[in-house]
Amino acid sequence: MKSEIFFGDKKVMNELEIVDENLKKQLEKAFKNLEDNAFCGIQIPKKLIPKEYIKRFGNLSNLWKYNLPDAWRLIYTVKNDKATVISVILEWMDHKEYERRFKY
Repeated sequence: MKSEIFFGDKKVMNELEIVDENLKKQLEKAFKNLEDNAFCGIQIPKKLIPKEYIKRFGNLSNLWKYNLPDAWRLIYTVKNDKATVISVILEWMDHKEYERRFKY
């Protein structure tokens, strides 16, 4: 299902400008894939949604991860705005940070 891409907050959007070029290309490819299909990632069980995300982004009814090369993870949520599906990018992180955040 096609979607529009938004960022959870300005901090996340600004981080895109400071990542290395290879990661930036991979993120842009992921954004394109999410535009084509909002559900192309892997859904994270609701019980694993970090409380930090609830505090930072409000009530999240779903959470998804998109695996990037070199063990990076893109975390996003899918929202429905009437006739439009929206993918909201919350953050990206390396695998070590991902395991810490989700307590694996």
